Amino acid sequence: MKQTSAKLMTMPKLLLELRYWILAMMVLATMLVTKAPLAQPIDLTPDGLVKTLVSDVMNSIKSDKDIQAGNVNKVMALVETKIVPYMNLQKTTQLAMGKNWSRATPEQQKQITAEFKTLLLRTYAGALTQVKDQTVTYKPFRMDPTDTEVVVKTQVMNKGDAIQIDYRLEKSGDSWKVYDLNVLGAWLIEAYRGQFNNQISANGIDGLLKFLQDRNAALAKAK
Repeated sequence: MKQTSAKLMTMPKLLLELRYWILAMMVLATMLVTKAPLAQPIDLTPDGLVKTLVSDVMNSIKSDKDIQAGNVNKVMALVETKIVPYMNLQKTTQLAMGKNWSRATPEQQKQITAEFKTLLLRTYAGALTQVKDQTVTYKPFRMDPTDTEVVVKTQVMNKGDAIQIDYRLEKSGDSWKVYDLNVLGAWLIEAYRGQFNNQISANGIDGLLKFLQDRNAALAKAK
């Protein structure tokens, strides 16, 4: 197993190395209300939701020749319709910015959330075309009826290596939404918080927005 060496990486690098398994990140924009149709009925429990999303997206990728051939735009469209509606990207962005979120105007918050969503999509969509013969197992899940935040723990087997992927969800009305991921001990929000804080410390809120816009432009040009 390569788990020990993987943990020695910085969190952003670790997430990039394992990005093609972050199915629910595309898996984190304001709370989206419209639910996109899935190939199987949605189980509204937290672990049921994660199981359905992971299974549906993996099956869609494996059965689509264009995606297998590397059509990134088609992957992004798949994620946009099947995954994003079940995520709270605004909360992800807010927590990644920390105390700086309250310093941003509502318009800045909206723009940064949108750019962060695009960054996640562009960063990970290409690698999702690599999904082939991996399998996912789910750890036993328990929760109290009054819980409003839970963690669903999974393990991915990839060419003999066991990769820990945990999903953090919060209750929103009668449904659950994913807002953070843990890959081998590295949480997505923590990984980006340092980058965001550094950008804001050096260049302010608008500096973070420009950083995200520039990064997205570079990724779009490179595709």
